[in-house]
Amino acid sequence: MIRSAYRHIIWDWNGTLLDDLELSIDVMNAMLVRRLLPPLDRQRYHRLFDFPVQTYYERLGFDPVKDSFARVSVEFISGYDARRLESKLHDHAPTVLRAVTAAGLHQSILSAYRHDTLNEIVSHFGLTAHFEHIAGLDNIHAHSKVALGRDLVRRVNVSPAEILIVGDTLHDLEVARELGVHCAVISAGHHPAERLKPSGAPVFPDLRAFAAAYAL
Repeated sequence: MIRSAYRHIIWDWNGTLLDDLELSIDVMNAMLVRRLLPPLDRQRYHRLFDFPVQTYYERLGFDPVKDSFARVSVEFISGYDARRLESKLHDHAPTVLRAVTAAGLHQSILSAYRHDTLNEIVSHFGLTAHFEHIAGLDNIHAHSKVALGRDLVRRVNVSPAEILIVGDTLHDLEVARELGVHCAVISAGHHPAERLKPSGAPVFPDLRAFAAAYAL
């Protein structure tokens, strides 16, 4: 049971609580079309998307001479942010957050999204009160959440053995291992089940299945 195993849940945002997969694909496809590069469907996106996102851009065929990483990052984030409120929360996200709070656990967000925009969108969905800390990056480049995660664990001030990270990508698992905390992953986001299952982490198809497994 999650009540006895953990004291703090650290949530990823994009893809885990926020269902922004289709928006991410759509914004990137607009960029690819402008460069006459092959567009993405969900299957190809799931195969190519990764952290650091610079690797993902290289896999898509961006020319680093014509298109610096800084330039394409600005282009993607500008397109994404202009439409960010089109995305909805994953089904059962508010219910699961309420259940975790009711179980007496504390919660935080650890995200590769820019910190100020992250705070704004979490507030837009009326979720801010659930979280003790909301930690986003201070840039748009989404290199890694490890350093940010270390700082968050210090602020949480709970034994790593009593912390669970819930994410949707292999990077969330990498972060958890670097921090010495536990991890569970949801396969409804940016990495599919076939990429997540070989990691050995608990993989759930959605938040409802996660909640059921942890008796929430």
